[in-house]
Amino acid sequence: MNNILVSLKRFITNKNTVTVIGVIVILALLYWGYNSTIETQVRPVRIPIANETIQPRTLITDDLVSYIEVPSVSVSENVIRNSAAIVGKYTDVNTVVPSGSMFYSDVLIDEEDLPDSAFTAVKDGERPYNLSVTVASTYGNSIFPGNKIDVYMKATDENGLVMIGRLLAKVEVLAVKDSTGNNVFEDTSTTRTPSTLLFGVPEDVFILLKKTEYLTNQGVELFPVPYGGTVPVEGDLTVDREELVNFIESHTVTFSDSNDDPSDIVPGEPTDQTEVE
Repeated sequence: MNNILVSLKRFITNKNTVTVIGVIVILALLYWGYNSTIETQVRPVRIPIANETIQPRTLITDDLVSYIEVPSVSVSENVIRNSAAIVGKYTDVNTVVPSGSMFYSDVLIDEEDLPDSAFTAVKDGERPYNLSVTVASTYGNSIFPGNKIDVYMKATDENGLVMIGRLLAKVEVLAVKDSTGNNVFEDTSTTRTPSTLLFGVPEDVFILLKKTEYLTNQGVELFPVPYGGTVPVEGDLTVDREELVNFIESHTVTFSDSNDDPSDIVPGEPTDQTEVE
């Protein structure tokens, strides 16, 4: 018995034996850790996905959500894992959730947080202005948000001659909207007809543009032209901006009030001077 114990003690205290045992233990730990990591990553988890392509500003309802099981390794931290955090939310502006896609926390917002991205893009000190357009005047609906345009004006003078000139230059289009105020290019599933181009202008220019809306009896018409492009409309006279401004001011009167609201603009008889705010 003593011989067995002595032999066992020699075996355990042998450096080679200790090294071999240590290597075996390390390999076993590595194998267990690797298997545990792989198992965790491939373990299926149940997550909600979109049943169909969901357009921007859309209320998420139960029928738009279903569940699938995927390996946990494919689910990032910002993926929403519970439909309770999805239903009742809205897809953010300019965000499309493709059919079969997971829902991400940064693309869903509450209704009260839905912004009009175009209005938020208006610079400080400017006011948003909606320029009336048609499919034809937008070159077959080919003017997009972010494009630069010139705004031209056409009018008929006292001699019956048609004047054409550039009133504004290099204006950035912030939004293209249809007659109901929806962004034309926001929903990829429908075809919308452009009705207005939204852009920001300084206060004095805003009032000037509002004045033109009262001068249809003078043949006044504003239309967009891609920045630096060729004017598609012909006239009898080509005039500069100063002449256009003088024409507008001489045919309108703005009554000043404490609210600084240009809503009191009215057509006026041609005069040398115009009362302005």
